[in-house]
Amino acid sequence: MTERVVVDPITRIEGHLRIEAQMNGKQIESAYSSGTMVRGIELILQGRDPRDAWAFAQRICGVCTLVHGIASVRAVEDALDYEIPANAQLIRNLMIASQYVHDHVMHFYHLHALDWVDVVSALGADPKATSELAQGLSSWPKSSPGYFADTQKRLKTFVEAGQLGIFAKAYWGHPAYKLPPEANLMAVSHYLEALEWQRNVVKLHAIFGGKNPHPMFLVGGTPSPIDLESDSAINAEKLAQVQSIIDNMRNFVDQVYVPDTIAVAGFYKDWFGRGEGLGNFLVYGDFPSAEPGSNLRDPTSWWIPPGAIVDRNLSEVQDVDLRAEAEVQEFVAHSWYDYEGGKDTGLHPWQGETKLDYKGRGGPDAPYKQLNVEDGYSWLKSPRWKGRAMEVGPLARVLVLYAKGDEATRALVDSTLSTLGADKRALFSTLGRTAARTLETKLIADKMQSWMDTLNANIKAGNTRTFNEKLWDPSTWPKEARGVGFMEAPRGGLAHYIVIRDQKIDNYQAVVPSTWNAGPRDTQNQPGAYEAALQDNHELHDPQQPVEILRTIHSFDPCIACAVHLTDEDGEEMLQVKVR
Repeated sequence: MTERVVVDPITRIEGHLRIEAQMNGKQIESAYSSGTMVRGIELILQGRDPRDAWAFAQRICGVCTLVHGIASVRAVEDALDYEIPANAQLIRNLMIASQYVHDHVMHFYHLHALDWVDVVSALGADPKATSELAQGLSSWPKSSPGYFADTQKRLKTFVEAGQLGIFAKAYWGHPAYKLPPEANLMAVSHYLEALEWQRNVVKLHAIFGGKNPHPMFLVGGTPSPIDLESDSAINAEKLAQVQSIIDNMRNFVDQVYVPDTIAVAGFYKDWFGRGEGLGNFLVYGDFPSAEPGSNLRDPTSWWIPPGAIVDRNLSEVQDVDLRAEAEVQEFVAHSWYDYEGGKDTGLHPWQGETKLDYKGRGGPDAPYKQLNVEDGYSWLKSPRWKGRAMEVGPLARVLVLYAKGDEATRALVDSTLSTLGADKRALFSTLGRTAARTLETKLIADKMQSWMDTLNANIKAGNTRTFNEKLWDPSTWPKEARGVGFMEAPRGGLAHYIVIRDQKIDNYQAVVPSTWNAGPRDTQNQPGAYEAALQDNHELHDPQQPVEILRTIHSFDPCIACAVHLTDEDGEEMLQVKVR
C-alpha cells in the first residue's frame, strides 16, 4: 500500500474521524473517510417500550440530543398514525429552530472559523482600524476601539504565557491564511462573544423541555403544559423569556454572524472553486404547519420541502419517499459490518441489520499507518438514495428551497452571491457550503417569530393543549406497526426507523446526517460526500499542516459523536461493554 497523508483525528469536530488522502504530487487524488466510533444504540433499543425509545436515542450523540429525541418520537407517532396537537407542533418547531441557530453559530465560530482566521495574527491588529472595519459591517454595539484593545490584551496574555488554551493546536502563520490582522481580531472577539451568547439561547430548550442538554419529549405531543396562571407550567413570564431569546438570536445572526461570514468569504473567493463533491443533494423536509390535521405525512404543509437534486440540476427537484424500500438503502461493502445476505446487499432501514464485524472485514490492529480501503475501513455504513451517493445538510436545504422558488431564500442567496461577485455554481463548493449554513440560520431565525406569534394567538384564544392521550395506552396499538421519524437536523437529513411488534421494539435503525456525508465507498465504489469533496481541486501547501483538508471537512459540520471507545496508547482495549 502507498503511503498517504493521514489526519487522525480531525480536530474541532464532535467524535473521532480519520481522513486519509492519496496524493498525486501536492494534489489530493483520492480520499477515504473513516468513522472510528461504533454505535450500538440500535441493539440496546430492541425489546424496549417504544414510548421510551427517545430517551435512549438521544444518547446517540452528546451534542445533537434534541434532534435524535424528536426523530425517535416521530418514528413511534408515524407507526401509530398519532395526531399531534397544534401547540405541540409549534413548540417542537421552535425547539428545532433554536437548535439550528445555536448549532450553526457555534459551529462557525468555534469549529470552522479557525480554518480561515489566524488567531495569533490578531496580535498585530490596530484596534482603531478593527473598530472601523466592524462598524462598517453592522451596528453591533460591541465595536469600539477600546473593546477590541481589551480583547487583544486577553489574547496577548495567552500567547505570552505559551498557553493558547482554546486556541491551541492549530496552524497559525500558515500561508493559506489571508485575512488582515484587523479582520482576525474582529473574528476572535466574536468567537468569545458567541461563547457567552449561547448560554442564553439554550434556555429555550430548558423552558419547553425541562432541561438542556437532553430535553424531555413525549410521544403524542410535548411534556410542556401551558397555564398562564401556574408557576410550574409555561406561563406568561416564560413566554416572554422565549420571545426575548428569539430577539437575541436574530440580533446576533443579523449583526454578527451574517456580516462576518460575508467578510471572511470575500478574502477566500478561490474556495468557491473547490470542494464541489457529489453534486447530488437530499432533503427529507421539516417544520410542519400547525394547521389542524397537518402532520409529517403531509409534505405540502412543511416549510422546508422534501426533495432530491441530482447532478446540480436546479431546474428539477425529484420526489423523495423515505418509506419506499427501493429509495433509501444502506450498504456495508466498505464498512465494519456484515449482512446475512452478504456485504454487497443493500437494505432498507426497516430490514436493517447491525452486525458488527471488525476483524472479519479488514479492521487493522492498532496502531496502524493506513487503512485497508479494499475492504472495510469505517464504522459508518454507506446510505444511498436510488443507488446514488447524496449530500445532506444546510446546502442541500438551501438549494431545494431555492429550486422550489421560496422567495426569502432566493432573495437572500441572490443578494449574497451578488455581494461576493459569485455565480450559482459557487454554491456547490466548500465556501458555498459554509455560506449556505449562515444564510439558512438567518432564514430560520426569522421564521421562528411566525411560530411564536401563532403559539401566542392559540393561547390567547383559549387553546392550551400540548398532548394527545388517545393512543398512549399500548393496548390500543396494532400487533405490528412500522414507522419512520424524520427531520432536518442542523447537519442534514436524519431518520429513525422503527418496527414495533407486540408492543415492543423489534428493530430500530437510525440513518444520520454524518452517515450520508461521511460514509465510505459503496458496492459500486462511489465515494461518500466527504471523499468526493476532497477529491475536487485540493492542493496541500504543506502535508504536515493540512489546513485545506480541515476547511472542506468542517464545511460539512461533521459530527461523529455517536459512541465511546477507550484504548491505551498501544491500542489495547481498556473497557468492554456487553449488551445483554
